[in-house]
Amino acid sequence: MLEYGLMTRSPITLLTGDVGAGKTTLLHHLLDSLETDVIVGMVANAQGDRDAILRWVMLSLDQPSDPRETYVDLFSRFQSFLIDRYAQGQRVVLIFDEAQALSHDALEELRMLTNINSGKDDLVQVILVGQPELRDIVHAPELTQFVQRIGASFHLRAMDATTVAEYIKHRLAVAGAEGEIFSKQAMQLVYDATGGVPRLVNKLCDVAMVYTYSSDRLRVEERTIQQVLEDGLLIGGPASAANNDQLLLDKTWRV
Repeated sequence: MLEYGLMTRSPITLLTGDVGAGKTTLLHHLLDSLETDVIVGMVANAQGDRDAILRWVMLSLDQPSDPRETYVDLFSRFQSFLIDRYAQGQRVVLIFDEAQALSHDALEELRMLTNINSGKDDLVQVILVGQPELRDIVHAPELTQFVQRIGASFHLRAMDATTVAEYIKHRLAVAGAEGEIFSKQAMQLVYDATGGVPRLVNKLCDVAMVYTYSSDRLRVEERTIQQVLEDGLLIGGPASAANNDQLLLDKTWRV
């Protein structure tokens, strides 16, 4: 959907996902695949009024921003920059990471920037990346015009149990592993404990392999995952400590 948004010159593309779902990783994959005629400005954790947002944009494009310049001055230079790049056969893409921190006024300013055109082509595209609440923010009544400019949208969900198992196998294969390093029961418990969030899966599996290595074993079993959880080394998991304790108890009884 990110590629679709760029290809169709969508004014605004929206990507959301929970913390650790892989949004930033996906963004970097996209950046690596872009053609040389695309100029990218990356902005993270931007805050402030419309003047501040425009200064963030100019900074991301390596354009100087004099504190004495007025908003009109900045906007004029930004528009000239876009027209100049367009004349050279280039297009500009602005990516805002952690966009859920943007105010309604800031989002409206971004919409106004996407209105800059050559008469037939829009000169700038905006990609907003943020946590799930960003979807609720952009649907506020005062942002009706903004949401109508969104041409592509996708929510990056956590992995299901089957995908977690394939994900673990894939990462191990890329690292050069041969054979099955994690038992099926271990991979299931990894999913249960992490809710399928990639960042948490990585963390839990890394520690579990250290535990296995330090015990002179060659295979990660369910009991090893249990031990990591009991030792409290999976910080930031979806379940509360009480729920994790119950999960371990249930697993123990089933074994």
